[in-house]
Amino acid sequence: MNTQPEALRLADLLDSAPYSSSLTNDAAEELRRLHAVNEELLEALKLMLDDARHDRVTIEVFNRASDAITKAGEQA
Repeated sequence: MNTQPEALRLADLLDSAPYSSSLTNDAAEELRRLHAVNEELLEALKLMLDDARHDRVTIEVFNRASDAITKAGEQA
């Protein structure tokens, strides 16, 4: 079973494609950049959820953060 995120898998495929060009290289680079940003956002949301468990944010904010993490494929 491959646990590599789909964005990184696709970026690797673009890098190794026989038809590789500056466009495919740029696309691979952008997929990796977006994956890194997504990881940072997930970490921030997880920290916010931890704060919410200590009554520091509203339940609405807590639910939105939890939903975003679930949508990204992780458990809150």
